[in-house]
Formats: sequence, C-alpha cells, structure tokens
Amino acid sequence: MTSSTRNESLRNIAIIAHVDHGKTTLVDAMFRQSGMFRADQHVDDRIMDSMELERERGITIAAKNCAVTWKGVRINIIDTPGHADFGGEVERALSMVDGVILLVDSSEGPLPQTRFVLRKALELGLPVIVVVNKIDRKDARPEEVLNEVYDLFIDLGADDRQLEFPVLYAIGRDAVAMLKPDDERKDLAPLFDAILKYIPGPSHDPSKPFQMLVADLDYSDYLGRLAVGRILNGEARTRDALACIGADGAVRPLKATRIQIYKGKAMQDVEEAQPGDIIVMAGIEDVTIGDTICTKEAPEALPRIHVDEPTVAMRFGINTSPLAGREGKIVQARKIRERLDREALRNVSIRVEDTEDRDAFLVKGRGEFQMAILVETMRREGFELTVGRPEVIVKDIDGEKMEPIEELSVDCDESFMGVVTEKLAFRKGRMLNCINHGSGRIRLTFSVPSRGLIGYRDEFLTDTKGTGIMNSTFSGYEPWRGDFVTRLTGSLVADRAGNAVAYALYNLEPRGRLFVVPGDPVYEGMIVGEHNRDNDIDVNATKEKKLTNLRASGKDENIILTPVRPMTLEHALNFLREDELLEVTPQSFRLRKAELSAQKRYQMGGGRKRL
Repeated sequence: MTSSTRNESLRNIAIIAHVDHGKTTLVDAMFRQSGMFRADQHVDDRIMDSMELERERGITIAAKNCAVTWKGVRINIIDTPGHADFGGEVERALSMVDGVILLVDSSEGPLPQTRFVLRKALELGLPVIVVVNKIDRKDARPEEVLNEVYDLFIDLGADDRQLEFPVLYAIGRDAVAMLKPDDERKDLAPLFDAILKYIPGPSHDPSKPFQMLVADLDYSDYLGRLAVGRILNGEARTRDALACIGADGAVRPLKATRIQIYKGKAMQDVEEAQPGDIIVMAGIEDVTIGDTICTKEAPEALPRIHVDEPTVAMRFGINTSPLAGREGKIVQARKIRERLDREALRNVSIRVEDTEDRDAFLVKGRGEFQMAILVETMRREGFELTVGRPEVIVKDIDGEKMEPIEELSVDCDESFMGVVTEKLAFRKGRMLNCINHGSGRIRLTFSVPSRGLIGYRDEFLTDTKGTGIMNSTFSGYEPWRGDFVTRLTGSLVADRAGNAVAYALYNLEPRGRLFVVPGDPVYEGMIVGEHNRDNDIDVNATKEKKLTNLRASGKDENIILTPVRPMTLEHALNFLREDELLEVTPQSFRLRKAELSAQKRYQMGGGRKRL
C-alpha cells in the first residue's frame, strides 16, 4: 500500500480567467508585494507578457511560469491565456498545478472562456479560489457576479466540496485584495494567505523514484532544448542517468546537464530539485510535450496530456506570386515545414499535415485568431508564404455530417440588438439567452456554427459602431445547419502586371473599395479591391491617361483618391473566398486568386467581365 505525503514548502497555482479580466496585471502586483523587486527598481507593466505580439495586442498568448515567496513558502504561478483559441495552453498549464485562482470581472461576470477554463479545472478536481476583480469599476456588481459564479459551478456539475470555494475581492491595478468588498484596501496579503490556506502542497509518494511529466518546451542558444515540467515523485539531480518515455512507449536514455527552478520571472540553477517543484531541465534532446522523464533503473510512464481536438484548418504554402522572394528572407517549402513542426512541438493544440501539393501544408488549430498569430509570428521572422481561408473541420459521426458549434456571448447597446440578431440568424445562429441589467447594454448568448463566425468580427464592430464586445468558446459538434453565403461582394482582380496608376484607380473607385494606392506593384490575378456586386471582374489598374499634343486653356483635372484603409492580417483572412489566397511577406499583405491566369479562370467556369 502506497502512502503519499505533501510538500508544504511549495504551492503550485494557475491563474485562469476570461480575456481582459486582469490576470497578468494581478501577477505584476504579486511580484511587487512579495519582495521580488527593489523599492527603487523600475519595472514595466505586464512583465509576464514578454512576447512582442502580446504587448502590442494587450493579451496573453502563451502560458508562462514564475515564482514568488511568501512566509517562507515558494509559490509557483502560471499565467495563462484568456482567449479561447489558446485553450491548449490552459490545458497544458493545469497539468502542473494543485489549485487555481479564478478571476472574474466585477462587471462583466463569467464569460465563455470562464466556463471553459473552470470546466477543465473541475474535471481535474482542483481546488478553486474565486477572486472578483476590478470592484472599483463604476458599473461593478460584485454580489450579482458572485451569484453568477455559483450558478456556473452548479451548471458544470461541481460537487459539494468544490462549491465551498473561498471568495476574495480585488483591484489588481491597485494591488489590493479584501475578504469583503468594504474591508480596508491595504495590500495583497489576504490573497497570499488564502493561497497558503486553501491550496494544498504538491503530493508525492516517497517510495517511488523520480518521475516528471513534460508540460512545456523551450530553447536556449547556450543550453539547447529545455524541458519544463513538474516533479511528481522523487528528486532530480544534475547529471543523473535518466530515461525518456515517448508516445510510442520506447525508453530512450538521457542526461540533464543543468536543472533550474523559477525565482521571480528568472531561473536559478540548483543541484537538486524537490518533489512537487516545477523545474527546467537543460541539455535534453528529442523530447516532446507529454513525454515522461524518469530514472533509468525504473522507467514508468505517466498519463500523457490530453487536449481538445482542433476545429479549424488552414493551408500554408510557398509564395508563388511574381513578386516572390523580393521582401522576405525565407521562402523554401522545407523551411516553412520546419517552422510549422517547431510550432507544433511547443503548442499541443496545433497539428501539421502534408497535402497532395508538396509545397503546401495543412495546419489544424483551435481558431482563426490562433492561426493569425502564427502567420504574424512567421512574417516577423522573415518568412514569405501564402495562406488560404480558415475552414472548419467537419466530422462524419454515425453517417451524419457534424460541424463544430461555438457559444457566442455578445455585449452591446440595446439599439444594436436587432442588427446583431439578424446577422447571426443569417449565419445559422440561434439565440439562447438575453439579459438586460437596465444599464442600456444587453448580454446576448447565441449558439453559432464556427464557420459562421469566420469573418464576422469586423462586420460586428462596424454594426455596433465599435462599442460591441463578442467572445466565443467551442461547445461541441452538432448536425450540419445548412449552407449560407459567406461574402456578398466580389473581387476586383488585376489583369496585368505593373504599378498601380492614380488615373486607373480613380476610374475604378465607383466599382468598389480599393486595397492598393498609386505606385503599388500589381500582377495578373492579384486582388486590388472589393467589388460592389457579388461577381468578380478583371480590371486594368495600370492604365495611364492618353496624352495628346493639344493644349487646353485650363489645367488637367486634379485626381483625388479616397484614402485606402490599411490591410490588416485579420481583415485579409476574413475577406478570403475559397478560390483566393493571401500572400504574406515581412512588408506586405496581398490578396490574390489561387489561379493567377485570367484565361484559365475563365475556362474553369466562370466567365468574368473585363474592364
């Protein structure tokens, strides 16, 4: 009979919440009040958001580890993403912790991603500390939000033990936490004390040898591949003879050249790591997330990390346009495949598959936003590539066509309820709930096919004049709800190569909205604008004004073009149709037809009008 003991000198917690509910800001405050920085030390805001894209967009993309010390106990903290597309990072992080802090906005209350992350935590049986954050908001309603949290726990099937969760109230920006909303707003001591009181220390079996589940990978130019994980049993020492058990069950020998633990955001070298600690092993090659690292004498595999299936697929390929190789450094299919494989190695929710075309690959993930982040990251690394429209992954279950369905939460002014409901009904959405708090804004909940949300976000912001908020999370597979038109407009397609000319663009403006400005290079098959009608037309964007030797008494007409809205990656992906691709380079986004030749497109069926 085995008996487990707890390491009371450690606590492992994850901070989970919906996007923009204040996770990273709260971690900043915990750093400052635990004594990690000097009193006169300058520290940037949101120090856990270290990626350039995270700071630009104000969101967390990858889960990150850090540690603080409180009353002699080291607390390992994992800051997780709040966006639904990065749910794989949350599932990976929860495999390393013994409890979670659930952050809920005091005004918005539980939202779709709150449900997703809480469901994962309850399935693992993790204790939860609920923190109602941002109680200083003018529209804060902490008591109502707490009741909504209780309803969410009951709805997710929490048992009596899980329903007895402790509640704190906080203002993360001011670094204060209270047991009651009216208590003195002093510091975060109540939160730290609650972690020590309600989150148990990591348990381990003293009789078992060393075992560690790899939950994350990193790379160092000096140390090579780094494996991050929690020690489930035993102790780890540098240069011990270890073994790695992969997905195939094969046992491969390895030796860790260095072991590090987290101290603040940085890492500290140690000769020996204790049970339950989250460590970083250096010098380990050929290891993937989910592998078990154990002793060579007694190899025993741990259950692998399981994440939800991908729901969206997108085609990645080499840049085949006439402008290929002019702006990017990396253009080869082999390099693109290596980069995608490296991403799949670190991100457990992404999968890469080959296609019939050896120069193109199919990448599967959780959502279009996750795909857009991957494309943007590769673009900044110097890659040139073409990507297709995100497509949902359809399944055949018991002979019936099934598609992924999302639960969509919409927060907007009452006056916009009609247009939002109409647009989502057109996209096969069904309203599940409508809540009106009497403040002028309403909360709508819809069940919508994932394909119906691709490209809808820009339209939604336009319909609500930029004041609407929409969030969604995957809810499961349901029978196919029928076809609908994804785009009501066509494309203006260039019919020859050259540089765009103001005279030609001026005469094309009545046909639709343009994407190029005078001087931009264009080529045959490149999309230079959006047609007002639903058909595509071939146009000459390089046409110049014919000059004569006749003089006129007046001056030539001064051409003034309508300003062109800069093309963003998300807008370009949303615009794409099935027969269109997006050319991505470090300097440009160009929309194009999959088949560049106008003659071949005409022969393939659809005669196009020429201007």
